[in-house]
Amino acid sequence: MTVNNNLVLIRQANVKDLERLFFECFYKDYATVLVGGYSEPLYLPAGDDRRECQLQFRKDFFASALHEIAHWCIAGRERRKLVDFGYWYRPDGRTPTEQKAFELVEVRPQALEWVFSMATGVCFQLSSDNLQAEEPASNGDFADAVYQQVLSYCAQGLPPRGELFARKLAAYYGLGDPVDSSFYDRQILSRRPLS
Repeated sequence: MTVNNNLVLIRQANVKDLERLFFECFYKDYATVLVGGYSEPLYLPAGDDRRECQLQFRKDFFASALHEIAHWCIAGRERRKLVDFGYWYRPDGRTPTEQKAFELVEVRPQALEWVFSMATGVCFQLSSDNLQAEEPASNGDFADAVYQQVLSYCAQGLPPRGELFARKLAAYYGLGDPVDSSFYDRQILSRRPLS
């Protein structure tokens, strides 16, 4: 597959492949499964009623699965003991201050999701997750921060679990090195964002 600045990467994506690849990478050491079909994403640590951790993603949405995997790959040991990694979530209609706080915690996961998207050959779309935001994410500081973070990941390396999963994806999908900075273009983030 030819890469053209990440603008034309489109391929058939199957979430069952992601679930299986995630299981192969992480179940033995982390007892965590990736499961789709939910109305909202959620991370559930193992507990009295669960022998394994569950990383739930929306319906059968490939991008939702990649995004939740990115959060899991970044979360440290203590955060992985907490429901939804202990993060707050405010639904659509956040104030500008709440939106900035949301964006601060989303830079690293969205940059890692972009790397995973490159490894699978699926287009990445920045998500402000706020239809009522005053300024679209693609036109502002958030997009710049995600782009700078992906370049930092390319230069300095991914989080260890993110590295393992990105390599697994690239090998499975037969694509090149997902941490080659020449594959990333800030313009891709100027497309209409998902909200």
